[in-house]
Amino acid sequence: MATFDVLVLGGDGIGPEVVASSQRVLEVVANKWKHNFRYSTDLVGGSAIDAYGTPLRAETIATAKKANAILFGAVGGPKWDNATVRPEAAILGIRKALGLYANLRPVKVFPGMEESSPLKNDRVRGADLVIIRELTGGLYYGKPKKRWTTKEGRKGVDTMLYTEKEVERIMRVGFELARSRRKKLTSVDKANVLESSRMWREVATELGKEYPDVELEHQLVDSCAMLLITQPTRYDVMVMENTFGDILSDEGAVLSASLGMLPSASLAGLPGLDSKGKARKIRGLYEPSHGTAPDIVGTGKANPIGTILSAAFMLQYSFGLTEEANAINAAVDAVISAGHRTADIAERGGEFSTTDHMTDLIIEQIAN
Repeated sequence: MATFDVLVLGGDGIGPEVVASSQRVLEVVANKWKHNFRYSTDLVGGSAIDAYGTPLRAETIATAKKANAILFGAVGGPKWDNATVRPEAAILGIRKALGLYANLRPVKVFPGMEESSPLKNDRVRGADLVIIRELTGGLYYGKPKKRWTTKEGRKGVDTMLYTEKEVERIMRVGFELARSRRKKLTSVDKANVLESSRMWREVATELGKEYPDVELEHQLVDSCAMLLITQPTRYDVMVMENTFGDILSDEGAVLSASLGMLPSASLAGLPGLDSKGKARKIRGLYEPSHGTAPDIVGTGKANPIGTILSAAFMLQYSFGLTEEANAINAAVDAVISAGHRTADIAERGGEFSTTDHMTDLIIEQIAN
């Protein structure tokens, strides 16, 4: 029996609810395939500010470094809008402390859910792409970063800084993933304006020579934002810097009707197979793409699918349990294909499955 240590950080709002659903699914997987998932828990974000005065304690980081993986909910909410330190500092701090430089956000329109998208059916049908966002560089971390006041008024500066090595490692993640999918990679930049983007494009082009089987294209972020909505099926794997990825991944979520459907994985290494053909086991943080949704806490309206699919990512990338991950993905596909919907993707005014009921349906598919 294999044992895996998981740090559970539910966070704020609906975070603890959807994480609890993913743990229920994981326990079914553990029983069926004879694994042992050993959990530890802690507070982060707003709940940690309330309890400890800080969104992320050093003790939490220490526990995260010992764990095989982190299962994360969401942080933030209007309660802490005026806090000295924002709840979101927790997720930024964990990413930096653990070196989680590659964020994978798949965007998939499930068959039968085309009408749930606010876009036209013929545009979103068949859309299946992955946005890879560089997580530990760029505007969010570059120095100098400060605000100050002069006699002319207030000023602020943020620095978009990237090194060649940072670009090379995130682009390599993109090439490797594209190689296992439809072999097309789109590198997104702003090379017509930004020096950092010109360097990014040069490194991407040079690395592309190592992957002759992958088609590489470069696209400016502004035109990409338009094409992602008007022609989403043209994309397979997309790689971009931190800020662009933050924005475009949320835009891409519109294709699938709800952020509640979308998982994400933040990884500290290169996914895929090692030289012996075995899946690499990478430390990672796994969370849904949605926020805390404080207005629906406790109502049963939270969609657990994004978090459950994030748990499948955890099995695949951190534990090397591909069969088990595929079982979760197949279960979600089956439940959606059968017409079950949570409140966020149900027809307006129609019946919907509660958080617990949707989790029950997915568990039933896995157990059979």
